[in-house]
Amino acid sequence: MGDKQFYMNLALQLANSVVGQTSPNPTVGCVVVKNGRILGMGAHMKAGEPHAEVNALIQAGDEAEGADLYVTLEPCSHTGRTPPCADLVIEKKISRVYIASLDPNPIVAGNGVAKLRDAGISVDFGICEQQARDLNKCYFHFMKTRKPYVTLKTAATFDGKTAASSGDSKWITSEDARLDVHRYRNRHDAILVGVNTVIHDNPQLTTRLPQGGKNPIRIVLDTHLNIPIRSNLLNDKTATTIVVCGRQADKEKRAAIEQKGVQVKMMTGDTIEIEPLLNWLGEEQILSVFVEGGGAVHSSFVEAGCFQEIVMYMAPKLLNDREGTQAFSGMPKQLMKDSIPLAFKSVEQIGPDIKIVAEPMERRE
Repeated sequence: MGDKQFYMNLALQLANSVVGQTSPNPTVGCVVVKNGRILGMGAHMKAGEPHAEVNALIQAGDEAEGADLYVTLEPCSHTGRTPPCADLVIEKKISRVYIASLDPNPIVAGNGVAKLRDAGISVDFGICEQQARDLNKCYFHFMKTRKPYVTLKTAATFDGKTAASSGDSKWITSEDARLDVHRYRNRHDAILVGVNTVIHDNPQLTTRLPQGGKNPIRIVLDTHLNIPIRSNLLNDKTATTIVVCGRQADKEKRAAIEQKGVQVKMMTGDTIEIEPLLNWLGEEQILSVFVEGGGAVHSSFVEAGCFQEIVMYMAPKLLNDREGTQAFSGMPKQLMKDSIPLAFKSVEQIGPDIKIVAEPMERRE
């Protein structure tokens, strides 16, 4: 590994350490180097707070003049909640800037690079570009589509069952796999389930990691507002909750839910259509949604073509139950050619279970 890759990988590690904290901003890491010595390192910690370049340059101090700066995403060139990072890089008289990826945000895209070059600073980009894009995949997707990045998560036995015919589903996978799920919750803006999950399990849908974690916004798809008024999601106040319903939902039930401080989003149709829902979530600046629903909810996203990733935990168990619940329960298909082709991104063992991550093939770049 060359020096450039080494320092950029260090910047990527800094950014990766805060994934999930910065939405709707991207996660960014930065390293300032001079004569083979690291002068400053920084990450963007939270939207509205100083960007990674600012934190690294403050640490570098006056020694930053003539140094090289490695940053995972193109420095901003506009004034938002914080001043433009490109201006500070110029002010500190940085000699060279190495950028992993350009920023897809239209108000930045290429402008940061142009401003730096106009000031006489050497700029090179593309070092570890794919790693940087993967790190901010939700941000890149949102900037392209204005809709959140959707991850479908399921846990199943080796024969593909998510519950026995009795309804029993605890526990399919190991504690190790369930801990990994909480890491995903920590990194997503929102977690989504169907109302049947709430009725049967009365979940909290919070992040429970040994060191704590960020609770995502909780979204319940509930066309007719059948959610129990005493459910945890309506009463525990540990995270923001949104209940999504159809236009014919009971007005009195809606009022009762809203009295608990829970938002009710009524869609324009009698049913909840996934694409309009995602459009609205995008307007609310929700960049990522972790779907932990049952077979019907998962299939609604699949049928709408509105998912970017599937995470499946497969337990080394055979339920051998013909009437057991399937992970996906969409419309019957007559021909194999009607299947949706996926590409495996990774396969790993977590405790006794296997975790498979896949994405639709047409999404691969």
